[in-house]
Amino acid sequence: MFGLHLIDALIILLHVGIILWLGKRAGEKTKDTNDFYLAGRKLGKFYQFFLNFGCSTNADQAVAVSREIYRQGIGGMWIQYLVLFLTPFYWYSTYFFRRVRLVTIGDYFTERFKSEFLGGSYAVFMLLMAFLSGGIGYMVAAKTMMAMTPKPLDKVSQEERLSIEQFREYQQLRTRMDEGLEPEDQARYDTLNEKSKRGELHSFISYTDPLLFYFIYAMIVGIYTMLGGFRAAAITDAIQGVLIITFSLILIPIGLAKIGGFAGLHASVPDYMFELFGSVTLSEYAWYTILAMVLANLVSIIAVAPGMATAGSAKDEMTARLGMIGGMFFKRIIMIFWALAGLLAIGLYMGRLHDPDLIWGYMTKDLLFPGAIGLMLVGILAANMSTLDAGSVSHAALFIKNIYQPFRPRKTEQHYLLISKFAIAAILLGGIVAALFIDNLLVLFKYSISIPAIFGASIWLGFVWRRLSKSAVIIQVFICLFIYALIPNLFQSLTWARHNPAFLLETKPKTVTIKTGALHEDVNEGRAGEVGETILKLHNIEPAGVFFERVARIDPEDPDSPKVGIGRFHAEIWVMSWFGIDFTQFRKSQLVAVRFFFDALFPFVLLFLISFLTKPVSQNLLDRFFAKLHTPVQKTPELEQQALEESYRNPRKFEKDKLFPNSSWEFLKPTKMDLLGFGGSWVLVGVIILLLWVMVNLR
Repeated sequence: MFGLHLIDALIILLHVGIILWLGKRAGEKTKDTNDFYLAGRKLGKFYQFFLNFGCSTNADQAVAVSREIYRQGIGGMWIQYLVLFLTPFYWYSTYFFRRVRLVTIGDYFTERFKSEFLGGSYAVFMLLMAFLSGGIGYMVAAKTMMAMTPKPLDKVSQEERLSIEQFREYQQLRTRMDEGLEPEDQARYDTLNEKSKRGELHSFISYTDPLLFYFIYAMIVGIYTMLGGFRAAAITDAIQGVLIITFSLILIPIGLAKIGGFAGLHASVPDYMFELFGSVTLSEYAWYTILAMVLANLVSIIAVAPGMATAGSAKDEMTARLGMIGGMFFKRIIMIFWALAGLLAIGLYMGRLHDPDLIWGYMTKDLLFPGAIGLMLVGILAANMSTLDAGSVSHAALFIKNIYQPFRPRKTEQHYLLISKFAIAAILLGGIVAALFIDNLLVLFKYSISIPAIFGASIWLGFVWRRLSKSAVIIQVFICLFIYALIPNLFQSLTWARHNPAFLLETKPKTVTIKTGALHEDVNEGRAGEVGETILKLHNIEPAGVFFERVARIDPEDPDSPKVGIGRFHAEIWVMSWFGIDFTQFRKSQLVAVRFFFDALFPFVLLFLISFLTKPVSQNLLDRFFAKLHTPVQKTPELEQQALEESYRNPRKFEKDKLFPNSSWEFLKPTKMDLLGFGGSWVLVGVIILLLWVMVNLR
């Protein structure tokens, strides 16, 4: 059936049936918006664990890890694994979200700054981001399905056949690049390389129609989520968590057997591709690049819309903290297997695919058998569904609470529930639109790392610094929105910008000599006497776009053709170039680092400067906000009410617990549980890095 075995198709249908049934059962217990958005704030540690694991674990992350390792070596895993260093900070972000007792992060802006405008602005922004993140999930699932359902060569058109043949020719020439090509071959390589940049070369053609797949997929997620809301997401995520584990592990033993174990892996993959923190010379992910991306993502993580709902759905703050940390660290362990899958992909398939996003599906098709392929596809669908479901409910809550309800107050609970379900459908359809317009997973991930920092800086700072003003947040948000989102998207669509010679700068090409262990192919071609022998190799580093993601010739066949910018325009680098910095001398890893350092730090510079120049938020409003934030969550609604009323009457009672009493800073003295949770998390970070080191050094 279009490349799928009947057994695989039946497994997929069974999974869909179970998920829809669970959604219906959860819907029977959903009575009002509190149930629909937060599962009644009654979830225990079990559901919190799987909810956080499922919400944070997408198949697109597994594909992103494997595709970047396939391109860059093990250092490429940091496109996703940088979240490892963020995990301890969830101990505090989850605490803030549960203590503040709100439904959405938009509510935080409304309450902290007494500004429905800021709450609504955040909601609009995150709904647009929801389309983007939904598009990632659709695209990964579709590309994996495409790789599992290739057309035989006798079924493709003449044009499609030519594209496949030229891709194979391109890869053959590329493997000879480091040894030097004859002028005629070099000219042919340059032509094919330009076609590759423009996405005109393909390693195969698939039966799967992405658009049809997107609509079917969205319909399934939409039905069970609209039936049961956040409770349905939590229940289905517990089951889908098992499937996520399955899809993460199933390729490893078969791939290792095929390549000859870890010894065979090292004999097939160059040594520099096993450098855990990336080669400063060859990788796009050097140590400073990873640091920059970690800082940008640390600013961003607190602005992700489902964070308030996942923490807020827990019955108390300790349940929320343990569920978050447990789910997140379990994901980090699973990610080790994604990284190993990426290394196996290098050894088994280097140069065979036109699009590295397809690598997971290609490995599945090549390594697995009927039944196992069905389980893999179900696992990928489950991983994406577990993020889409909770995310769509959180974003529907944003729409209702921070956009719709201010204009249509005092409606019934049933009215708001009905509009929430329409909002979920719109959010899922918006993801389809995003998937149609952006087809590169790496570009989407780099957007998702930095864009939420536009609001993330003011959320972090607003929880700990009283002096942060409403005017500062509004000005900072709009300046950063312009630089981080509007200019990059506007310039990549403007003919003037894409053809402007000043924006078509590229880094300088380089040829470097690297010392590496010999592979099987080196022995076969006479460059070494045995596998593992240390040899010297020349490696060509091709130019990279400075301002645009890629720079390519308009006519790939004409060496003298004018060039055009393709992909995201990096406005951050453009702004810094105003100060006379020559970015053509930078390496790709340095360009990426500069951009993310800017994304992480620039919002804080603006917030501090503007806050000191503008009117602060009223004292009474701040006293009430921080009194609630510092009041522990109680076991019953009655005790909650009593504790909050006491704190509101006497907000100064928390001064003795502050690190800096009688100041604008609201850092509380750390409790024993704070130290154990935060410190213990860093110990676990070290353990996981040790496990990664062991994995890349096994032979």
